[in-house]
Amino acid sequence: MPRKPRFYLPGVPAHVVQRGNNRQAVFFSDGDYKTYLGWLDEACERHGCVLHAYVLMTNHVHLLLTPEKRDSISRVIQFVGRKYVTYINHLYGRSGTLWEGRHKGNVIEDSAYLLACMRYIELNPVRAGMTETPGEYRWSSYRDNAFGKGSGLVTRHRLYMELGNADEARQHAYRELFSNALDANQLHQLRAAVHTGTPLGNDRFREQIERTTGVRAGQLRRGRPAKEAEE
Repeated sequence: MPRKPRFYLPGVPAHVVQRGNNRQAVFFSDGDYKTYLGWLDEACERHGCVLHAYVLMTNHVHLLLTPEKRDSISRVIQFVGRKYVTYINHLYGRSGTLWEGRHKGNVIEDSAYLLACMRYIELNPVRAGMTETPGEYRWSSYRDNAFGKGSGLVTRHRLYMELGNADEARQHAYRELFSNALDANQLHQLRAAVHTGTPLGNDRFREQIERTTGVRAGQLRRGRPAKEAEE
């Protein structure tokens, strides 16, 4: 069965998810999270990606990236994956695969979905019942985007910068976005799009992606997404 094509394009944000094999844990200590983030930072620098949001959950990761080149995201995931698997296997005396096959990812229309995707990513620990607020979770970009604190790994997207005229105003406006939960339709669209790899945006955006890549992108199916995408 042929692999589903990627629609990654230079300058177009993409939501990326990578899960542990059989939903098993991939992080076991604080050191593991820090090590992963260090290699993620190095990979983005090496392969030309900017990171806008992330969350490292116990058994999967979410990233919001904008690539400089068409293959930048795939190279970032490959670089981090190889380094991290070797590290985990050596540290914990294990062998074999750690990740679940290919990562999942989809491009998004930034004007309509970028800030919603950032909220979706950073609210993962809250939806999972791990914390009551996103700021309580250490391994996400929320503190960086909402308070200017944290890892320092993220690069502000143009739409984030338009939230205010100064850092404090932008951070306040960003925190205000979290006052209201994502509605059910937004959650469905974000989950279904990344699970299927379908570009998320209006008809014009999807047509632009198809023209540029020469591949038919298709549309999201109606109804509830597959259970494995609901994280």
